[in-house]
Order: sequence, then C-alpha cells, then structure tokens
Amino acid sequence: MDMLHGEQIAAADLTDWRKLAQGLHARYLVDDFATGARFVAAVGEAGDTVGHHPRVSIGPGYVDLELVSDDAVYRDDEGTEYVVEWVTQQDVDLARAITRIAADHGIAADPASVSELELGLDTADSAVIAPVWAALLTGSGDSQGRGSPSDEVRDATGRVPNLWFGDADEQADANRRFHVEVYLAPEAAAPRIAAALAAGGTVVDDSDAPGLTVIADRDGNTGVVCVDVSAAKKG
Repeated sequence: MDMLHGEQIAAADLTDWRKLAQGLHARYLVDDFATGARFVAAVGEAGDTVGHHPRVSIGPGYVDLELVSDDAVYRDDEGTEYVVEWVTQQDVDLARAITRIAADHGIAADPASVSELELGLDTADSAVIAPVWAALLTGSGDSQGRGSPSDEVRDATGRVPNLWFGDADEQADANRRFHVEVYLAPEAAAPRIAAALAAGGTVVDDSDAPGLTVIADRDGNTGVVCVDVSAAKKG
C-alpha cells in the first residue's frame, strides 16, 4: 500500500490524531485503568476486522495509540520502490474508526499532548557503525534498516527510540555528534520551546522553523523540536 504524503494526511482531517515521525499518534484520557482496558479491547476488535492494529500504551489517566504500516511503499525520484514504515490509507481509516469508538465510550482525546522521541547521531559512515548500535539498542542486527531505506536503527517492539544517522565529516566534534529529537503536535511546539528557553536553553538554529528548531543547553548539547508541518491541517 502506498505511503501517504503530508498533504494527504492533512486533508484527512483526523481531529484526534497528529502525525509525528513515521506514524499517527493519539492520546485519550480515561478515568481509570478499567475504562482504558475496555477502550483498548474495543479498538482491538476494530483492528481484528481489518487485520491492522495500533501500538498501545496505557498509563495513569491515559491511553496512547500509534498507527503505522510496516509495509508502506515509498518511491524515490528514480521510481525505485522501498518497503518502509509509514502512514498509509489503512492507518487513516482505522484512526477514524478509533475516534468513533472513543466517542461511543465517552472518552476525550488530548492531541496536543502527544510526543515521540528519536535519537540522532552524526557520522561519516553509518554503514560501519550502525551494526554496533543495532546490537546495543535492540539485540538484533535486523533492526538496522528496518522500515527505512537508510541504516536507521528501529526496534520492532518500540522499546527504545529510533536512532537515525546524519552526515558528519571526520573532523566533526565527537562530543557533539549525538542529539535528541522531540516530535510534537504543531500546537505544542511554541510552548515547549518557550519552556526550554525559560529553563536556560537557547535557540541555535531556527532557519527551518516551525518544522525544526534546534535548542542547546549551556553545555552545548542540542535537541531538536520537530513538527510535521506538511501533515498539519491548514487554517
């Protein structure tokens, strides 16, 4: 199934969901664990019907869901096809169904609170170092390049954040090669940046804002606030 581009996701108008990194994310607020469990059971039944299910996390007062297809088809500029993890039409359809289930259960969504963490590592040769990180983070070499045409490390179970590799030359500062990326809903980015600045951080690069805003602490360590602007509803 073809991957959906940002404008297609935006046009779907998924009010409860936000596109972060590779998938669609939603948080639903529940009064207690039993309510959350009943909601997840209903979501599971809907997923059984179509043969597709979200990743689920239940905690005190919330149920977090992520929808992503592991067999999405990506075509590069030359027409070469790759199977990747990304949002497809089946994710959009199931997201709509879950929104209806939540309404039937009297459960409200909190889309501004969703977030996703990834790690970035700048390197001159990702193919050489990626096997080390695949083994260290997931215990399996299969996680290297999983769901991606790159050497990115992705754990199939989602136990650890994805690790992707950026470009760096051999002279790059080895102490500044790692950074974190925090994917947020569009409406949450500005308050999060403001909070980081109030806590002593500084903006070191906002040339690609609001999509990417790089924040540094006083030691020079960096984090990036990421927003999928293309998938955000306009207006």
